[in-house]
Amino acid sequence: MAQGKILLKPGTLWTSVKERTKHALQCGALLSIPTEFEFVEQDGVRFLVRILSNLNRKKAAKEKQKKQSAISGEEFNPFLPYEEDLFVADISDTHVCILNKFNVVDYHLLIITRAFEEQESLLTLEDFTAMWACLADFDGLAFYNSGKSAGASQRHKHLQLVPLSLVPSGPQIPIEPLLTAAQFQELIPSDASATRSFLPGKGTIPKLPFIHAFAPLNPHWVRSPFAGGQATLEVYRTLLHAVGLDTRQSGAYNLLATREWILIVPRSQEHFQSISVNSLGFAGALLVRNAAEMKILKAQGPMTILKSVAVC
Repeated sequence: MAQGKILLKPGTLWTSVKERTKHALQCGALLSIPTEFEFVEQDGVRFLVRILSNLNRKKAAKEKQKKQSAISGEEFNPFLPYEEDLFVADISDTHVCILNKFNVVDYHLLIITRAFEEQESLLTLEDFTAMWACLADFDGLAFYNSGKSAGASQRHKHLQLVPLSLVPSGPQIPIEPLLTAAQFQELIPSDASATRSFLPGKGTIPKLPFIHAFAPLNPHWVRSPFAGGQATLEVYRTLLHAVGLDTRQSGAYNLLATREWILIVPRSQEHFQSISVNSLGFAGALLVRNAAEMKILKAQGPMTILKSVAVC
């Protein structure tokens, strides 16, 4: 992708998100799922745990999708084509941005590929360029659930982006207090040209009790999404190798990224008992469907649950 292929006009995304959200709510295309929340602390992290109040809308939509798939003989793909009422912006010639139809978090965005790619596919220069183009005007947490075992619910390749802060009080991201203790092994260039300065390279976070790899990113990369995408792609490949994933055909993992850091966690399974965990769980934000699952989470501890679905 050449730099000129970025279609998203700088400074417009956040306004487009708010306007499109208002429209999608009014026309019924956006079906927000109401939740309640509470905090559960373990191992120095104040986990945000949301409890779903009503899943009827999502269940009805899933049933409709199954019927459509049965009639057509093909698996239903909600992104090809995507709903026009959920469209937010063209990002590039390879990616568009839409609203998450069944959002739990306000202004939850999906960065989807225009053409079908499998969700297990490795992330590319185009993916990371699209991510940085969005982060330039949307201060958020980007994440990628690589495959069903990592919590992916759709096969069509998509990154996701939620605005910061994730919580109403305290650190913007619950695991942030642990990140300050990260231990690094080497230095990496802080920009794509490798001529200015260096950042700490691949590292680990001592209080995370599972295999992972962590690295800082340069927030100035928002100024040039293409250069930021290229630099992030190199960091990503280094982190995949660090956690034992094949950089040609990787396994299941979760990826989380902000303007300032990136984290990769390999996955062993999607569920702990009946509780599904995706990337947001490793940011310190978990979701349970009912009081019974909340009871399980409190009895086991959220960090213990993350350890159980990760790789040790």
